[in-house]
Amino acid sequence: MADKDAVIRIKPLYYIHVLDNNTNVTRVEVGPQTFTRQDHEKILGPPEPMVLIPPRHYVIIANPVVKEGNKPVLDKHRNYKLRHGDEEIRSDPEPFPLYPGEKLVGKISPLQVVAPDTALRLRALRDFADGNINRTAGDEWLFRGPNTYTPRIEVQVVEVIKATVIKENQALKIRAKLDLTDSSGVARKVGEEYLVRTVGAYIPDVSEEIIALVKAIVLTEKNALQLRAIRTFKDIFGKERKAGDEWLITMKDTEAHIPDVSEQVVGEVPLTTLTNRQYCIVLDPVDPVTGKNQLGKREIRKGERIFFLRPGERLEPGGENGCQSIYILGSEEALLLRAREMFTEPSGDPKKPGTRHMPGDRWMIYGPCDYTPIVEVEVLERRRAIPLDENEGVYVRDLKTGSVRLVKGKTYMLLSNEELWEKELPPVVEELLQKEVRTGGDVAGPRVRTSAVTFRAPHNSAVQIFDYREKKSRVAFGPELIMLGPDEQFTVVNLSGGKPKTPNKIRALAVLLGPDFMTDIVLVETSDHARLSLQLAYSWQFNVDRTSQADAAKLFQVPDFVGDACKTIASRVRGAVARVTFDEFHRQSADIIRSAVFGVSAEGTVKPNFVFAANSLCITNIDIQSVEPVDQRTRDSLQKSVQLAIEITTKSQEATARHEAERLEQEAKGKLERQKILDEIAAESSRKNLIQLQSETATVEATGQATADARAKAKSAEIEGEAQVKQATLQSEASRIKTEAELKQKIASQEAELAHLKDLNTLEVTRAKELATIEAKKFGEIVSAIGADTIQAMAVAGPEMQAKLLSGLGLQGYMITDGNSPINLFSTAQGMIGGFGAK
Repeated sequence: MADKDAVIRIKPLYYIHVLDNNTNVTRVEVGPQTFTRQDHEKILGPPEPMVLIPPRHYVIIANPVVKEGNKPVLDKHRNYKLRHGDEEIRSDPEPFPLYPGEKLVGKISPLQVVAPDTALRLRALRDFADGNINRTAGDEWLFRGPNTYTPRIEVQVVEVIKATVIKENQALKIRAKLDLTDSSGVARKVGEEYLVRTVGAYIPDVSEEIIALVKAIVLTEKNALQLRAIRTFKDIFGKERKAGDEWLITMKDTEAHIPDVSEQVVGEVPLTTLTNRQYCIVLDPVDPVTGKNQLGKREIRKGERIFFLRPGERLEPGGENGCQSIYILGSEEALLLRAREMFTEPSGDPKKPGTRHMPGDRWMIYGPCDYTPIVEVEVLERRRAIPLDENEGVYVRDLKTGSVRLVKGKTYMLLSNEELWEKELPPVVEELLQKEVRTGGDVAGPRVRTSAVTFRAPHNSAVQIFDYREKKSRVAFGPELIMLGPDEQFTVVNLSGGKPKTPNKIRALAVLLGPDFMTDIVLVETSDHARLSLQLAYSWQFNVDRTSQADAAKLFQVPDFVGDACKTIASRVRGAVARVTFDEFHRQSADIIRSAVFGVSAEGTVKPNFVFAANSLCITNIDIQSVEPVDQRTRDSLQKSVQLAIEITTKSQEATARHEAERLEQEAKGKLERQKILDEIAAESSRKNLIQLQSETATVEATGQATADARAKAKSAEIEGEAQVKQATLQSEASRIKTEAELKQKIASQEAELAHLKDLNTLEVTRAKELATIEAKKFGEIVSAIGADTIQAMAVAGPEMQAKLLSGLGLQGYMITDGNSPINLFSTAQGMIGGFGAK
């Protein structure tokens, strides 16, 4: 270090480290002083300020020096003895230097303030004595607020714990991490769970763990709480509960219940309310004596009544939430009952024995009446009398014999041994019945299978019904409403349809008797091998005796009368056409086909009809709707002849039209030339008029322009003069208005100032009067409050006190002067002498 640094002035609260090179010992020099460095000494750094710790702060010192009292300890080499690897917390407000080897760890930090309802969780890092308590490394404890925590090297702050506020109807669920004694003084084992119900702020101990905040379940008059014991314990009401026991807590027990750790909430049980027209059946009811469930037993409870279902009890399904209404039967209603077990039903007359019912017995109770079931009876069905019209019916089956019968045309009530029977129909019949319902305009819906199957046979139609039990059929003619018996089925008719005819195109329940027609396409070939497609229409009808079932049965002997008739007629037509040429068939097609189908009588005339003996089908007429060649060559020749006839007709019509058009064209040209001449004459006349008008217009335009210019100049001069006069008038008027306005403004300003001064003077006078009045009133109130005697005593108090003071001092009089004012000592002394003499 240079010589200029040999003398160092150390300020107050500063220090330096000085190394003695002879002894290799570093010492501390503290200011205020002037330090002169020796040659064998070295200053290790500039002066540094001492460590100043504000109040309620601390700092951590690493490698602190060993002290005895307040003095550092030196070793045998005169070095400062340090605790290497250790730390020390200092909070002394007195400034101190750092000795060689000491270091600041971190910054100066404020002491930690622990707020109310807060605690610090502390852990011992090594063994030490905390007052009268010996702490072992690993021990944990709480430092509760409100307080200021002074840190220690041996202690680690693990975390800040805030209190959990327990409100009304709340509790804390705690688990013990170690064996401990809780805040209530109860010994707890490790792993044990318990509740803290005390309202307020709760800080768990280091051996306690908060699991959850448990809220109370509020109970009302309409709900109850069902609980189950997890283990054997004594509940909050002082009752011992065995593991697995279930019980109810209602509003009579408590308004709000916090489930204990040994209690499991099964659920809330709603209040069951029965009116005077309701009942319910309780399954597995609780025995009021033993308190156990009677498994398999049923108990009926009638209204009016309110109750909670006990654990294990349940309501038999039915009605609304198990509450069922009693049966109110009308005059057309009945109940079908069945006995669950053997019992005797009491009779209305006490002298008569009751009715004994065996298990499975069925009987009915007829209205009008009210009926409340009993536990021995099962209500199977509520029945109502079925009103049936003449055209309505139902199928009824006897459960004892199994026979099914049709009931129609009356109001019928099923007996106890009867039930409605569902009649099954083939899918085809179901589809046709639904189609018939939609055709009739009714709303199509699923068929009621227990109702009698009906079908409206159309007019002039026949329907075959087969009875499978009697093994015979019957035919019904329309119009008629057909009602099937239990063992009857419709005969479905499958007919050919389309052109040409295709089998099974049409399905129907009824066969129309005609007259009607059917159309078919037949391919034929003439003798000269011309193939033709004929579209034929046949008029037909059935000739049947409706009074004879045997004759009527012929209608359904031929399953597809349309297909068979068309095939037969087509065969006859093909045979007849094959014997003639195309030209002959083209000229006489109708006679050839009619002769082939109807046949020729002995007289040589065509027969009027063709009758099928198998089913009495009669063909009355044949119509040839179209004849088209199938062969392309024949079709081309026919088409060529047709086109030639069409071409000749077209050319004739074109020539006639052309001649007529030329005639009309010549007439139009003559009219056009004549019109052109007339138009030119009119145009020349108009041009003459136009020229005359143009000349007149030019003359008027020149005269008008000159007149307009003269008038415009005169008008302009007149307007300009008027404008100047009006401008001068307006300027004079503006000047007058401005002068008047300034005068009015000045007058108003002066008047306002005078009014302001007047108001100020008035306020000042009023204020002075009020202050004088207040002072006078104040003085009068003071005098009144003090009193005349008191004022007199105060007035004479000073001289009397002076006299007493002088007499106490042995003086007859005194005089006070500042040394500057002249005093007449003669008169003063005379006064004093006179005073003595008077006294």
